Amino acid sequence: MLLRAAPAFSLSNHQVETQAPLFSNVSLSQTTFSRYFSSSSHQLYSPRNGTGSVVVCATKGANHKPLSGVVFEPCKEVKKELDLVPTLPQVSLARQKFTDDCEALINEQINVEYNVSYVYHSMFAYFDRDNVALKGLAKLFKELSLEEREHAEKFMKYQNKRGGKVKLQSILMPLSEFDHAEKADESYAMELALSLEKLTNEKLLDLYSVAVRNHDVQLTEFIQSEYLVEQVEAIKKISEYVAQLRRVGKGHGVWHFDQMLLHEGEEAAIA
Repeated sequence: MLLRAAPAFSLSNHQVETQAPLFSNVSLSQTTFSRYFSSSSHQLYSPRNGTGSVVVCATKGANHKPLSGVVFEPCKEVKKELDLVPTLPQVSLARQKFTDDCEALINEQINVEYNVSYVYHSMFAYFDRDNVALKGLAKLFKELSLEEREHAEKFMKYQNKRGGKVKLQSILMPLSEFDHAEKADESYAMELALSLEKLTNEKLLDLYSVAVRNHDVQLTEFIQSEYLVEQVEAIKKISEYVAQLRRVGKGHGVWHFDQMLLHEGEEAAIA
């Protein structure tokens, strides 16, 4: 980066003539003004306009002593980046060191998040039926569906931030029935939810690996801070739900488990 000194503006060397005080409660004489400014070769003068006010003038070239002294000059690296700024309207201006591989995998991850959200929404509809009536499970899966959709939208915003293009893909039709020949429907649905969370985590790790391979520090930081920690916590939480449902089996214990989910968080909200 090149920096050079340059002459700055200076004050003109006019003599101080008959003056009125600068402030109403301060009285300064001509001798005082002259003595104060003579050391720096900068003088004050009063124009002959009858107002008696003190005026400070700045002129170029009157004094070659720099006041600020530094002027910024772009270096060759900046000029090279300036030449790379696109001029076509359909090309992103913000894109920098963002590879096509990362862009494609982000779009794939958006599709994964939406598909998982769709399955959770189907689970919500199933457990909300009048002949199933497990309101706690319905509440849980509705919250999970909303969370996955928010994850997808967060990736969409990041894609636009980096100068990529969001390309939405088809969403598969999810299951609508979760009854199972050997397992209770709530246990089967919860195990399916655990599998979906692990699948999402695997896809996130794949995206992270591609970002590392392409030396995309911004993308790796984004995945780590926004997704990976939260994903591990979600896997742990749903694993506990699976274990608890296996313990209670079928029958009255399922109702108690469902009531726990239904009222979860209410005590914290009251406190």
